[in-house]
Amino acid sequence: MWQVKKHAKGGAAPVEEKANPHDEHRLVTIGDAGAFTKRDKHTDLKVELHQRLLDLINLQALEKMSREQIEAEVGDIVAEELAKQNHALNHAERKQLVGDVLDELLGLGPLEPLLKDPTITDILVNGYAKVFVERFGVLEASPVRFKDERHLIRIIQKIVSAVGRRIDESSPLVDARLADGSRVNAVVPPLAIDGSSLSIRKFAKVPISMERLIEIGSVPPQVAEVLKAVVASRRNVLISGGTGSGKTTMLNAMSAFIDERERIVTIEDSAELQLQQEHVVRLETRPANIEGKGEILQRDLVKNALRMRPDRIIVGEVRAGEAFDMLQAMNTGHDGSMTTVHANTARDALSRVEQMIGMSGIDIPARSARAQISSALNVVIQVGRLSDGRRKLLSVSELTGMEGEVVTMQEIFRFRQTGMSPEGQVIGKFEATGIRPRFLDQVMAHGISLSADLFRPDAKFEA
Repeated sequence: MWQVKKHAKGGAAPVEEKANPHDEHRLVTIGDAGAFTKRDKHTDLKVELHQRLLDLINLQALEKMSREQIEAEVGDIVAEELAKQNHALNHAERKQLVGDVLDELLGLGPLEPLLKDPTITDILVNGYAKVFVERFGVLEASPVRFKDERHLIRIIQKIVSAVGRRIDESSPLVDARLADGSRVNAVVPPLAIDGSSLSIRKFAKVPISMERLIEIGSVPPQVAEVLKAVVASRRNVLISGGTGSGKTTMLNAMSAFIDERERIVTIEDSAELQLQQEHVVRLETRPANIEGKGEILQRDLVKNALRMRPDRIIVGEVRAGEAFDMLQAMNTGHDGSMTTVHANTARDALSRVEQMIGMSGIDIPARSARAQISSALNVVIQVGRLSDGRRKLLSVSELTGMEGEVVTMQEIFRFRQTGMSPEGQVIGKFEATGIRPRFLDQVMAHGISLSADLFRPDAKFEA
């Protein structure tokens, strides 16, 4: 049987969240979750019940009981709580609710209802009593809380052990992923001063396609047509943007344009890409073991990928010396390869890549490094997160060569902000700069035709 404990004097009571009475009927546009979706009308009730159960049960007893025993106990407690709060649920709804609460208790605890809520894109835990979520690009406090610090650490260890990682005082920092591919970062004391920290970037269950990006206004259909031609004509692409700006989403969407007959090798620190092609080999780095041995870096995987007869290599994100090997691959027959980089502008992205070449340990002059960049990369795509939380394509630029010591680049399309609406939404339009890109020759050579009107200086596209 479970040990029921009384509330400690002054203990934190469950926080009630006022539900929007229209939520259960309202279709919500989810730009980042990739679908028009409806929030479960019982989500708030499940959160409330779960928090109440945390106050009533002994978590240690869970590990010694069968699911049937737990289900019987939970059923009784849930029935009592529903009766107290006068919630009218039929038998089927009550059974479903008990099943969901069980999943939360036996799964990732208080995080389960948040992970199942399709309106949430990020979950941020700042200690056991403070949980924030991001909806539609806006952060908000959540009523969810953990029982105590030990409970939070137990959930973190459950996550990281599932992918063969470990976290404790000797190794207090870890990157991992959930079973659905969601990206997880955890920091525990002594590095985390005010209690363990957990950050989860949720994985879209349905990959966000270019059609979806067009639908939500992130990319105009005319520019998407050009991006499709860039991929199909095997131009090497660098996608640049800040944290949470949608780089991986754009990479996923563009990768859908790759021919099914091509062999693709993906390389990532934490597997996030959702390529839809059949002929895909996915590689992931490996951290050092407890003895500090066995680490496999992205650079090692890029080198190995060259021996795997790839048609295209896709690196989730370049952060260090692997940038040099990636450029080498692009320069030696692996046209159409793609990668992402953290940078605020397209020009900054090139500077970042140059710095990473210096991190490869190879003594290479700056001019030679820039020559490698200008010959390997063809197109730089800048994505960004606007002040209203929406993610948009901001510019498409083409590398054209070298002038002296400088890599030359010309912007083809850009997003120009013109104002703000009374509701706080950014107003703007995509426009062509009037420059005819040089890659049009390769596009035509691959049998793809693009209208010249797309590149006229007066061409403007609705955002």
